[in-house]
Amino acid sequence: MDFTRYDAFLGWHRIASGSLETILPTVKAHMDAGAAQSGQLLIFQRDTGKEVDFNLSGSIREVLERALPQPIRTGPGRPKLGVVSREVSLLPRHWEWLESQGSGSSATLRRLVEEARKRDLSGGPTRAAIDATGRFMTALAGNLPGFEEAYRALYARDRARLTELVKDWPEDVRNYVLERFDGTEPETAS
Repeated sequence: MDFTRYDAFLGWHRIASGSLETILPTVKAHMDAGAAQSGQLLIFQRDTGKEVDFNLSGSIREVLERALPQPIRTGPGRPKLGVVSREVSLLPRHWEWLESQGSGSSATLRRLVEEARKRDLSGGPTRAAIDATGRFMTALAGNLPGFEEAYRALYARDRARLTELVKDWPEDVRNYVLERFDGTEPETAS
């Protein structure tokens, strides 16, 4: 199962948010109804802010089959829990320290990652969330008034200034930027 989230915009309007299974039927329906004439369709991967394209030709079933990720090769790990075996390259001193921890290398690494994630989440938007929002802003709002200053406020993590600078932007674009800054994730399709 793919937990990646996407946001689809047609012009300045967000038409769908959520998983591929959620957004692609909505996007395809809009495109089949001739919506492409009313604005540019852009789909963003929420975690990265990168634009993604999907082949919308054929039936919705065909579109989903092409778009959905293929199952990951299962090997060592706990695939039923979503655990996939991957390689980690560490220096010998790092391996020695990991092995000296009582809970084992994998458990220690998981604990350290979770602690780092909690620290990132408690201090406002993470760098990855800021970068993703910046990519979105550049792609969709780059020509809007106050873009450069809003972009600076985003990277300065200045919520009040960002809010002021985007207040006159199209509603869906403004709301999306502020939602991403705040770390909220809507799950809607319209």
